Amino acid sequence: MKILVLNSGSSSIKFKVFRKEGLKPLASGMIERIGEETGRVRFRRVDAIEAGEGEERSLSVPDHRKGFAIMQQVLKQAGVIAGSRDLYGIGHRVVHGGERFREPVVITPEVVKTIRDLVPLAPLHNPSNLAGIEVALEYAAGVPQVAVFDTAFHQGMPEHAFIYALPLDLYHRHHVRRYGFHGTSHRYVAREAAAYLGRPLESLNMITLHLGNGASAAAIEKGRCVETSMGMTPLEGLVMGTRSGDLDPAIVFYLARVTGKGLDELDHLLNHQSGLAGLCGENDMREVERRMQEGDARAALALEVFCHRLKKYIGAYLAVLGRVDCMVFTGGIGENSTLVRLKACEGLSALGIEIDPERNGCRSPGIKEIHSQGSATKVLVVPTNEELEIARQTLKKVSEARAQRMGAAPAGRAVPDPRRTK
Repeated sequence: MKILVLNSGSSSIKFKVFRKEGLKPLASGMIERIGEETGRVRFRRVDAIEAGEGEERSLSVPDHRKGFAIMQQVLKQAGVIAGSRDLYGIGHRVVHGGERFREPVVITPEVVKTIRDLVPLAPLHNPSNLAGIEVALEYAAGVPQVAVFDTAFHQGMPEHAFIYALPLDLYHRHHVRRYGFHGTSHRYVAREAAAYLGRPLESLNMITLHLGNGASAAAIEKGRCVETSMGMTPLEGLVMGTRSGDLDPAIVFYLARVTGKGLDELDHLLNHQSGLAGLCGENDMREVERRMQEGDARAALALEVFCHRLKKYIGAYLAVLGRVDCMVFTGGIGENSTLVRLKACEGLSALGIEIDPERNGCRSPGIKEIHSQGSATKVLVVPTNEELEIARQTLKKVSEARAQRMGAAPAGRAVPDPRRTK
């Protein structure tokens, strides 16, 4: 039996297949440029038999329905999934769960309706996530499917942390509050760090830093997220590849007056033309560092702004938590940029955080420690794996649903296989 994980975007479908036993990855791929004149399919088997074998080809992918059909065909031809009866469950990444979803849920018609109702909170993401769910429900009828929400992990925040200082009626009537994102990644690396340290997650205070083109920080107290940097949308917080992160809200009004730009133009400016790209014209941290090393002043400024903002959040979350047992770097930048990690922790030794430059510079797979021997706080680099976390949650929820179904069945009566329910 297999677990299929889907991440449906506006113009792409990312997928990964795991064996149910042990959640061993078998294959992964992506259908890209959906709706464009020419789409692209990438696929790679990752099992031990044909490790690293991959393919890439171009073809027409007019919509998500066609993309899902192509994915099924690719997986069948590769011998990974012969048909829906091979599937124990399908896990879907959904960006926004609002306040309705505090944990992953088995998808029902009511869940689909609620995700649709939440579209105003995530108009760029939830419609695409929903399209993937609806197509998967159509093509894999009878296979239990689970929605795993980016926002769910942050639903444990206390009210004083998620409420904005606006008229309270805006929260009650229009759901204006901090939600936070990247929750699947923060949850995954927190658990992995706790397991690595050999301690229960519920006994630890952590700061987790998911640093990539999108970036966010989370303060985790005894396994519960109590603060996070992204807000009602993924725009708030740290400096990102193309997003501004925190700024004075009045800047929006000022720019509207002096530039004549409308709301949609300003939204595009803050989400797609700001951050590292706005500061130096490049949103890839690898290129920013390369240009900085060549003496590019704008790239150097972009790096300094990025790390300064990151350090501010580390300090703030140290204050929120009071005691920090462990800090975790993850994401493309967090896992690979020795310079960002070093600069973000410079000058924090008095607060119990001290990096060992040699350990920080050592490149090795898996989890690694980069703190000095004298550091009161352990600092780890933990590779994230959101697909694996979604697979774990899917397996857990489907197994619970099957157990409940078994327990609810009348004595002596066969229990129908949920994978075959039409």
